[in-house]
Amino acid sequence: MLHQNTGLLQSPNHRAMKRRTAFPMAAIISLLSSLFILTSAAETEPDLLLTFKSSIQDPMNSLSTWAHSTSMPNTSLTNPCNWVGITCTQTSPPSVISLNLQGLNLSGDISPSICKLPNLSHLNLANNLLNQSIPLHLSQCTALQTLNLSCNLIWGTLPDQISQLGSLKVLDLSSNYLEGKIPQSLSSLSSLQVLNLGKNRFSGEVPSSVVGNLSELLFLDLSENTFLMSEIPQEIGQLQKLQQLLLQRSGFYGGIPDSFVGLHGLVVLDLSKNNLTGSFPLGFGSGLSKLVSLDVSLNSLSGFFPTDVCHGKGLINLSLHTNFFSGLIPDSFQDCLNLERFQVHNNGFDGNFPNGLWSLPKLKLIRAENNRFSGEIPISISMASQLEQVEIDNNSFTGRIPQELGVISSMYRFSASLNGFYGNLPDNFCDSPVMSIINLSHNSLSGQIPELKKCRKLVSLALADNSFSGQIPASLAELPVLTYIDLSNNNLSGEIPIGLQNLKLALFNVSFNKLSGRVPFSLISGLPASFLQGNPDLCGPGLPNSCAEERPKRRSSDQPAVLVCLLILISFAAGMMILVAGFFVMHRSIRKKSHQGCYNSMFFYPLRITEKDLEMGMDEENAVGSGAFGRVHVINLPSGEFIAIKKLVNTGSLSSKALKADVKTLAKVRHRNIVKLLGFCYSDDSILLIYECLQMGSLRDVMRRSNILLEWNIRLQIAIGTAQGLAYLHKDCVPHLLHKNIKSRNILLDKDFEPKIADFGLDRIVGESVYQSVMASESGSSVYMAPEHGCIKKATEQKDVYSFGVVLLELVTGRQAEQPESDSVDVVKWVRRKINMTNGAFQVLDPKVSSSYHQYMLRALDIALNCISVMPEKRPTMFEVVRSLQSLDSKSQPTPSWLSG
Repeated sequence: MLHQNTGLLQSPNHRAMKRRTAFPMAAIISLLSSLFILTSAAETEPDLLLTFKSSIQDPMNSLSTWAHSTSMPNTSLTNPCNWVGITCTQTSPPSVISLNLQGLNLSGDISPSICKLPNLSHLNLANNLLNQSIPLHLSQCTALQTLNLSCNLIWGTLPDQISQLGSLKVLDLSSNYLEGKIPQSLSSLSSLQVLNLGKNRFSGEVPSSVVGNLSELLFLDLSENTFLMSEIPQEIGQLQKLQQLLLQRSGFYGGIPDSFVGLHGLVVLDLSKNNLTGSFPLGFGSGLSKLVSLDVSLNSLSGFFPTDVCHGKGLINLSLHTNFFSGLIPDSFQDCLNLERFQVHNNGFDGNFPNGLWSLPKLKLIRAENNRFSGEIPISISMASQLEQVEIDNNSFTGRIPQELGVISSMYRFSASLNGFYGNLPDNFCDSPVMSIINLSHNSLSGQIPELKKCRKLVSLALADNSFSGQIPASLAELPVLTYIDLSNNNLSGEIPIGLQNLKLALFNVSFNKLSGRVPFSLISGLPASFLQGNPDLCGPGLPNSCAEERPKRRSSDQPAVLVCLLILISFAAGMMILVAGFFVMHRSIRKKSHQGCYNSMFFYPLRITEKDLEMGMDEENAVGSGAFGRVHVINLPSGEFIAIKKLVNTGSLSSKALKADVKTLAKVRHRNIVKLLGFCYSDDSILLIYECLQMGSLRDVMRRSNILLEWNIRLQIAIGTAQGLAYLHKDCVPHLLHKNIKSRNILLDKDFEPKIADFGLDRIVGESVYQSVMASESGSSVYMAPEHGCIKKATEQKDVYSFGVVLLELVTGRQAEQPESDSVDVVKWVRRKINMTNGAFQVLDPKVSSSYHQYMLRALDIALNCISVMPEKRPTMFEVVRSLQSLDSKSQPTPSWLSG
């Protein structure tokens, strides 16, 4: 350009002479200019990358190799192809074509310099901490084929300028905070093969023009965008090359488009957890001949299941649970030779169960509970050699349990309760070395219970309500992890094997049989009496019959003398008790007077109140409740703030030094969901614990008030906060603490319904033995106690998880755990009974909560049921519970009434 500009200043004669030599001179200048540009580009690529680095925060110093050579500081000799995350061409000179900085915890801004790299075709900044909107200057990276910004903190809308990246084949913006509508301009990305917008906050309808024009698309993910309110576009059916379509957990409604039958290359289809209605399109199964995984669970679909679903023999995972399907299931599943998981539970299917399904060679899971299936289990089940889990409870199956079932060595769960199976159990029924759970309750099985010696991993055996006879197999005592035995309502006879007392049984129910003889003492002491009733010939301590050798043999002539001695002893004992009581009252009165005001105190917060003020301020008027360990008073301080005081009896089990040390430990507990301990005072008689006061009172009291309606988002907030507080006590608190008494009465709420856990660590203050004694006398708390508490007195995290699960059931059902005496069925039993019925899960949801939240409440119900699992090892940790509940938090938005109907 310089020679042209200077030429404008020359005379016409000079310009004429110039024209005669212009061509060779221009060629030379052009050649030199091209060489300069190439050299300049090669030289400046490191500088462009270093400019990018300067705008990025790199806390792990992952980009330490990004620097000019120290030995040869000349820029031209610095080779960025050796830097972390850089890939270059094989040309000479090399040029940067790929920048992959995934998972380096980078933050900051994406510099515009990155788009000055002329050959950059792949940019991957996934799994970092980028907190910005999508930069508009990325549209200048015209050579990009891959743009991956997934799993960051990117917010804002998706700009139309992205459509300028005409060469783009992969666009992954998943797991961010993008919002607004999906722009129609995406339709111009005609080369796109992967479009992943899942796990964002997009709203509105999905533009049909977008998906219709992306004819090269192989992968489309719009899942977990709960603010979408859209029908599934018919145009998706035009994507002939589409292999994976993920639309789960979004706001899609309406029917499955008829055009889906044209998706001949589709391998994975997930439409679960939406608001879909209607039935499958005609020809759905034959059209999707390559389908490997199908999930349409948790919708409102109805009608018949397609009979040609295995036309292509490719299906591996079929999940149709918790819909409103009814009608028959076809027997074409014998063609599904690759099927591994078959889940159709919680629907209304009836008729014969597909017979060909039982013999599929790769089948691992059958879940068909809570339907109306009939039929028998065929002997061909032995061909399903990889079968691990069968759950067919609450159906109408009949016939015998085939002996061929026992040859499947991979079986670890067989649950077929509430059916019509009859006949004897095969001797090899429990031969699988990994068998853990057997449930054949409520059938018509008969004969003797076979010896179960080979299934050494058996945890649960439920054979209740059958017609079994003979003795309880002694071999049960040899199964080391057996913790749940229910043999009630049978015709069993003989004695209870004494070896069972060596097992750590959480449940042992043999009620209503014909058993006789002595009950091992450890079974009596660790079991409710109802688990042994209905066996009049059983004897032992605490039972209606004491065993013969324990009854003293007296002659009838000795009875008058015995009665006289007995009366004398009673009179003497009564007199002594009166004397002792009088002495105790007098001594207590003297002590109270002599120690009035003689408190030792320790405050962890400037309360500006004396011990005497506290003692004088606690009267009947400000008493707000009485718990197992003492009364609670609320006092208004001179500063205007309120405090709660819990007054405990000082049992003297701890020295003053130990008491102070334990209270200091509890005072260090600091969490937003745990009540603060502000201070304490103690004397020889009592201990005063001073806590912050919460305005709303306990969760139990709030749920009982008719003038307060807790909507689901508030209940979920309470559940998450309580779970976070427990998780903190279990793992993050030093030392780790167990609560031991979680219940709705011990969860307090502030004015914003933020929960705070109270009454933690009381065992450290009153002493472990006193604490256990008081807890044992609290019959109302038994609902919250884990079933293993009767035989395993040691506190565990799993017991706290169980108690939390009961609280979560209260939040989901709106039903009190501690029911009035007129209603003897507690919330745990009530829920377990209800969910075994057709659509029973919906029946337990609190009707006072809007139906638009039912899907989220069902998921919370599932979390609660995991928490109250009978087997402690099956319960999640509190951190797992927190994560599960938090996954519902951002999704708890109401569905519009015009969709929920």
